[in-house]
Amino acid sequence: MRTTLLKVQGLKVAYGGIQAVKGIDFEVHEGELVSLIGSNGAGKTTTMKAITGTQALNAGDIEFKGHSIAGQGPWDLVSQGLAMVPEGRGVFTRMTITENLQMGAYIRNDSAAIGQDMDNIFNLFPRLHERKDQLAGTLSGGEQQMLAMGRALMSRPQVLLLDEPSMGLSPIMVDKIFEVIRDVHDKGVTVLLVEQNASRALSIADRGYVMESGLITMTGRGQDLLADPKVRAAYLGE
Repeated sequence: MRTTLLKVQGLKVAYGGIQAVKGIDFEVHEGELVSLIGSNGAGKTTTMKAITGTQALNAGDIEFKGHSIAGQGPWDLVSQGLAMVPEGRGVFTRMTITENLQMGAYIRNDSAAIGQDMDNIFNLFPRLHERKDQLAGTLSGGEQQMLAMGRALMSRPQVLLLDEPSMGLSPIMVDKIFEVIRDVHDKGVTVLLVEQNASRALSIADRGYVMESGLITMTGRGQDLLADPKVRAAYLGE
């Protein structure tokens, strides 16, 4: 039986008087790629923010590797092996690509291995290598997404959280990003993927959860959800 790395129990999050997340439970096991899908406003990003400590919980708990991380900040979580690529990428626009990647490794002091990991990122994203001395703010949206993913990987996370990585990207860039997600997962990183593109997200997921109006309404194997008539009607336009 696989170890449960991330466990969310009874999570409730409210903004003012609005209950954005209404008491959800889900878990991510070691070695899995789990997709959390749902329409805009379903509560997916709020859930990710709660997990990573950038949004306060109103109720419930979040466990990582068997210990509660509720209320801990992102800087604490990175050192424990949990890294996030946020919606909107969040790159350091006035730093170069190389400097952004170095920031991703700020918790580490193994300089030789950091250099090797940077080479690995440049192999994964040759376009970043071509522009390594360019300011991040001058990159296209797709290039910034590559950089945000590379920066998160520089911390050598055990679990990588991805929030809407395909948003606003061209079809060719979406193909590249999903190819990299699959590759990263194949190399042993556990992934929690939040994504509006249900078809792409479920096609690569071991398991999936469907979120609607702050609640988890369905769960199952990625391929089973992809074939489900309700999911197809609601998210795939069929």
